[in-house]
Amino acid sequence: MTFSKYTIHHLDLFNEVHPLRDAGHYCVFWYQSIPLGEAYIDFRDQATPLQFWEGCIRAISPALKDFASGNEESCRLIQSMQPDLFSIRRVCEKVLAERHPRQAVTCEVSVVICTRDRAPWLRTCLQYLQSQYCAPFEIIVVDNASVTDDTRAVADAFNVRYIREHRPGLDIARNTGARAARGSIVAYTDDDTRPDRYWICRVSETFRDPAIAAMTGLVIAASLETEAEVIFEKFWPFNRGYIAKTYDAAFFNSALPSGPPVWEIGAGANMAFRKDVFDKVGYFDERLDVGAAGCSGDSELWYRLLACGLSIRYNPLAVVSHSHRTSIPGLRKQLYAYMRGFTVAILIQHQRFGHRGNLEHLGKVILYYFRLLKKGFPRYDLQYKTVFSEFRGILSGLIYFLRHRNTDPKIFSNDVLR
Repeated sequence: MTFSKYTIHHLDLFNEVHPLRDAGHYCVFWYQSIPLGEAYIDFRDQATPLQFWEGCIRAISPALKDFASGNEESCRLIQSMQPDLFSIRRVCEKVLAERHPRQAVTCEVSVVICTRDRAPWLRTCLQYLQSQYCAPFEIIVVDNASVTDDTRAVADAFNVRYIREHRPGLDIARNTGARAARGSIVAYTDDDTRPDRYWICRVSETFRDPAIAAMTGLVIAASLETEAEVIFEKFWPFNRGYIAKTYDAAFFNSALPSGPPVWEIGAGANMAFRKDVFDKVGYFDERLDVGAAGCSGDSELWYRLLACGLSIRYNPLAVVSHSHRTSIPGLRKQLYAYMRGFTVAILIQHQRFGHRGNLEHLGKVILYYFRLLKKGFPRYDLQYKTVFSEFRGILSGLIYFLRHRNTDPKIFSNDVLR
């Protein structure tokens, strides 16, 4: 498998769309405010318009069928869809007519962005948040021990709340933001994301269901121009698809024997919680994520929510674009941290709840990496370029957990904000 870079196209089927004929394109298909699916256009020879529209139908049909669930007329209409823009648009108009936001309002959502010495990224993120269809209740920038004053300057320029957290650590910063939030919903995104115009609106809509305690949303790659970006998107994607899912007690209990795959629920770059949930199950475990174990503070909290009988919703209508690492050394460092944090989180979950499936799953992951090392030998290219870093992350995570297994996770800390 050779490396190919891709140009990303966001194609709105409500408007005029011209088929792409050559290779090297990544298409995200929308109908106005609704993301419907994606497709890699990677033909060796030039594609015909018929091939392009057939690819479009394959990409969007699962989401359309999900929207049309229970409506026989709409389901038949989807089945009759023809590979041309007019036919596809007619189906989308019928199936999605009531799915678009109708009235802009201010939402009870506190947006928290944890950042450290990345003022240019933060500025871009805040620019996108300024143009939201529904205005958030507030935006909180948690400056996680930045060296310069640039973060404060950007926050002041956008007139958002600025909180300085002197203790380095992403989960420490997340907890600081959650405690400071005044809205009933606490939504998190990263400084290297670009929230869709309807992101806040869709977050707020998700919590209209009183059974939902937390949510995640769709994360789309912002660029696929480098080998590192393509490797991450193809083998480590934040993207969880275009069909809504609910993770609840049934999902959790059915997966307990093999270890619930909570990392599949979403990404910390696009997640939200009811504020009172933190009082029920605790805050982020400060032994995890950047500045500590390296990752998985989000998934460990999702595990706790599910273990306590609460429900999490994946809503693909809540969209952000994420900038992946652009260099192979940067990707190796990131995936080392991912596997280190993953290992620590799964051991913490076992320590906290005694669910043996976590240990069984960790054992399977270690065996999987031995197989990857063997499979990639002697040419460790593409997926295998990072395999040694990932395996070292697992070993480092085992050591980290043994050293910190009795450390106070501070999930129920009553520290006063400074």
